[in-house]
Amino acid sequence: MSGRQEQGPQVSRRWHGRAARGPSVSLLLLALLAAEANAQTLTSDLLRNEIDGFSGNIRPLRPIDPTGANAAQRTAAAPSRIGQIPTYTVESGTGSTGYTSTGYDAFNRKRKRAARKPGVSPTVNGAAPTQILPVVVPVVPPPPRPSANAHRPPIAPSAIGGVNGQPYRRALKVDEDPFGPVGFYRGSMLVKPAVELWAGYDTNPGRINNGPSSWLYMVKPELLVTSDWERHELLADLRGSFTGYSLRNEAAAPGIPQPLPIDMDRPEFTGRVNGRIDVSRDTRILTETRFIVGTDNPGSPNIEANLKRLPLFGQVGATLGGVHSYNRFEIAAKATVDRTVYQDSTFSDGSRGSNSDRNFNAYGGTLRASYELMPHVKPFGEVTIDRRERDLEFDSNGFARSSRGRIARVGSSFELGRLITGEASVGYTTRTYEDLRLPDANGVLVAASLIWRPTGLTTVRLIADSGVGESTLPGVSGVLTRSYNAEVEHAFRRYLIAKLTAGFSTADYDGSDRFDKIYSVGGDLVYKFNREVHLKAQVRHDWLESTISDANYQATMFMLGVRLQR
Repeated sequence: MSGRQEQGPQVSRRWHGRAARGPSVSLLLLALLAAEANAQTLTSDLLRNEIDGFSGNIRPLRPIDPTGANAAQRTAAAPSRIGQIPTYTVESGTGSTGYTSTGYDAFNRKRKRAARKPGVSPTVNGAAPTQILPVVVPVVPPPPRPSANAHRPPIAPSAIGGVNGQPYRRALKVDEDPFGPVGFYRGSMLVKPAVELWAGYDTNPGRINNGPSSWLYMVKPELLVTSDWERHELLADLRGSFTGYSLRNEAAAPGIPQPLPIDMDRPEFTGRVNGRIDVSRDTRILTETRFIVGTDNPGSPNIEANLKRLPLFGQVGATLGGVHSYNRFEIAAKATVDRTVYQDSTFSDGSRGSNSDRNFNAYGGTLRASYELMPHVKPFGEVTIDRRERDLEFDSNGFARSSRGRIARVGSSFELGRLITGEASVGYTTRTYEDLRLPDANGVLVAASLIWRPTGLTTVRLIADSGVGESTLPGVSGVLTRSYNAEVEHAFRRYLIAKLTAGFSTADYDGSDRFDKIYSVGGDLVYKFNREVHLKAQVRHDWLESTISDANYQATMFMLGVRLQR
């Protein structure tokens, strides 16, 4: 036993070298208890320094001397902290960073700077003072979330703008007609050409009493040009047609009061070019140039007898005006000038007759004032004064037909919930002729252009117009015409559209007992293969009821066509 006790201090070394034997277990347990007590003391000091925030300034530990003066105190077990309330000192810094806000180091002693000898750098003849730098923890940003456009092809910078001072691209308008023409650009102008080819049958192309029937064909070219500018606007709408009939060299049917023209071919053209100049936000200049070519209706009383072909007439005119807004109040003024010329008549016997007595110039001016009573509702008042001057003072019947006209209207333009949009007005006209034998042409004028969309697939259009036209009948000053047309369009599919039309018009011949009523009903069916090819079918029935019994007629027309557009 005594020998084994003398070897007690070497138990730890032998434990690592070989297995401990039975008699040495007690000594080993005593050594482990002593080591545990020392470790607990050191651990408690380390933990306290770590809690107080001075782990970065802990001085290195010295080897423990078991024979020192404080050996018993060092080997004593640390008091238990269970159930005790920890106390924290004021001198709490940042711990591992080495920075203390109160100026005390890890062991609550004031820091003293080393005395610096004059003229000697602190880095000379000695080690440089240790500088504790703060630990910078890099902040790793979270991974980016996948964008909503991750799977879309990139857009070129020139298309979205914002590169080298380029303006941003304007948002595209919603295409309400997926089968409408796309057109093409020529510079800043959008061009949309189209042509319609028709073939059909007309039971009474002359629109006369008991007129003969005929096969027909029709060619209708169109051209629409519009500007794509940020300011100002230019719009050109050119539409023409040529209708050819198979009726040739046929004698007039028995009972017809006037012979039917042999050549029934009828060309027509309507062209308008409108411009808008934006002088400022509140001031605009409006311009219009127009050109019209056509013929009189074969059943018109203005047609002469024994004609070989229908004479053409042409009308060219221009409008210049301006609009200025004063907050909700708006005033507009325009001046118009038109020239109407008739072609000489060609008779069946080869002779010719002049129509220069029907040529005239028209000058007019219109003033309109409107006030925006509420959003999208703008009532207005309008006054028009015009003059028509004939090239010849007297016509072929000896009447002086130059005249002056006055028109007053009141109405409103409106947009009610995007269901009903348009403009409607009512007015009164008075036209005075230089020849006292011709009575004044007076009457109520009605004008309207309304669009009603009860559903997304159905559109209803109402159009009304009225005016005073010229006449060649002896003793008749003018013809007061009023027309009312309704159109219902329904889309069964986007590519299959049906349309029903109905019309009613009147013609009142001032100075005569003649009063005509004209009715019209019809239907259209359109099948759109794509944006470039449409197939059309049309049927229409017209009839006229007049106080002159010989002027009554009925006519039915069937047509089938195709529309080619770009």
